[in-house]
Amino acid sequence: MINKESSEITTMEIEEKEYVMGLEKGLTIIEAFGHRKAPMTLTQAAEITGHTKASVRRCLLTLCKLGYVAQTGRQFQLAPRALRLGHAYVSSDPLTKVAQPILEMTSERTKESASLAVLDAQDAVFVARSTHRRSLSSGLGVGARLPAYCSATGRVLLSAQPKAYVEFLLNRMARPAFTPHTLTSMKDVLREIHLVQKRGYAISDEELEIGLRSIAVPVRNAAGDVIAALSLSVLTSRMTREAVIDELLPEMETARRHFAMLL
Repeated sequence: MINKESSEITTMEIEEKEYVMGLEKGLTIIEAFGHRKAPMTLTQAAEITGHTKASVRRCLLTLCKLGYVAQTGRQFQLAPRALRLGHAYVSSDPLTKVAQPILEMTSERTKESASLAVLDAQDAVFVARSTHRRSLSSGLGVGARLPAYCSATGRVLLSAQPKAYVEFLLNRMARPAFTPHTLTSMKDVLREIHLVQKRGYAISDEELEIGLRSIAVPVRNAAGDVIAALSLSVLTSRMTREAVIDELLPEMETARRHFAMLL
């Protein structure tokens, strides 16, 4: 009879043996460019990633040789080839293929920006987006990240997670106030997440940017699991909070039905 504890240790040993630390370091360095939002030196890359200068140097030189990073003097920056990584996700994920025509239809009907986001650790990440010509230009595109605690999409996505996990995430993330309206306390954020579960939508009212109001609803797969959040963003000068709920929510429900038929 196989001892359960021995079996678990063996499984862990196999996983550790299969784990490629060098790949982890390389991906961490690529992500570091996104955190810094600018070119960086070897020293800065080591500070951001927590890896030694020697290992960071090897990774950066390898990425340069592969064409994902370019070096100018002491500065390193991502090269256009790095876009292949994000494009590989967008072009291969079934959700994004389904989403784009639905978002475009919703944006055209509402004359507002429509987005689809998924949860990635502490952030809501846009994986598809459609912006109407009359709509605001907030600089957000596919790949943009918003903090989950104060964005409408983030609160929808957190509402589908176990409460203990949500509290764990909120405890370990910084919760800065982007505007005087940003809810930052654990109590307030948890209350908003509970409201999503109760009413089926979330609103972020000038919490990320003064003059910007967003509403989001969950998108579910055939099994009923929340796999994404659909959102619309409007200028507060163009639509009141009540109007957002009365006029935009029905359009979002229509979009959700289209998702349900295709997922």
